[in-house]
Amino acid sequence: MLRAGVLTTVQDIGRRGYQRYGVSVCGAMDPWSLCVANALVGNGNGAAGVEMTLDGPAFDVDEETLIAVCGADLAPRVGDTALPMHRPVWLAAGSRVEFGTARMGCRAYLAVAGGIEVPEILGSRSTYLSAGLGGIEGRAVRRGDRLAPGRSARKLYPGLQRQLARTRAKFVAAHWAASLHPERLARVPQIIRFVAGRHWETLPADARARCLASEYRLSAASDRMGYRLEGAPLELAAHADAVPEAVAFGTIQLPPDGNPIVLMADRQVTGGYPRLGEVASVDLPLLAQLKPGDRLRFEKIALTEAQRLLHLQEQAFQQLRESVQAHGTE
Repeated sequence: MLRAGVLTTVQDIGRRGYQRYGVSVCGAMDPWSLCVANALVGNGNGAAGVEMTLDGPAFDVDEETLIAVCGADLAPRVGDTALPMHRPVWLAAGSRVEFGTARMGCRAYLAVAGGIEVPEILGSRSTYLSAGLGGIEGRAVRRGDRLAPGRSARKLYPGLQRQLARTRAKFVAAHWAASLHPERLARVPQIIRFVAGRHWETLPADARARCLASEYRLSAASDRMGYRLEGAPLELAAHADAVPEAVAFGTIQLPPDGNPIVLMADRQVTGGYPRLGEVASVDLPLLAQLKPGDRLRFEKIALTEAQRLLHLQEQAFQQLRESVQAHGTE
């Protein structure tokens, strides 16, 4: 690793089954982008990749490698040539890959065929920074680190690999790309849909209307544990039960200052603040791509609508898997 970037970590889809022991799930902030990148290189959903935040790393490639980059546009390039995103890319040995500052979104994901090979701890390779667990010694990637890929189940896109050898280019990319609709990252303000939680109705009617009509700005105090929002403060109509209860990725809490907090990937396992709702799973990737200063608005939807949207996303992902199967032998 020649340059580590602002915050570069090894992540997978999380460490599940240990919240009862106080161990956070963690994992990728934008699991959709990581899963798509993994699918493009033939990995399973659980393979570890690299999460890059705001300003990315630079590294040299030791051997021919199949990669994919999805998520935020961190201006990836090989030498002076832009590296195509959202598609499989064969890199030549000796190539230098560099990421710059985010032009759109906040977090980009690099998947490598075979996944990133780091020790599996409690069923996951994801980095849990506050606990010093997983990834590379429980910390962010540093200059001088070497990230090695695991063994890939099968070699995909042999035609691209032959083209790489024939042309002696630094990389070759597929002519097709996964349809991730990156233009959604440019919406201002971003619309984040949620399902009402059990304390939503304890807000006065005017506060509920204000919550849905207001724009919130992402505070600089936000991190992988939670997003603090700045906007019109909200007040509960009555005292809400503050008994700690389980929380999830996307739980919207209301602390005493009236400014909502949205819990993110490195959230604690329980919380005692009133919960206004749960962000729809399909919008968690959009939420994760916001950076401090970005604006958002909330839209309340029914649970059935959130489930329908998630089903459509899962269908789209299955179609992508099938496309990789179809094109992977070319």
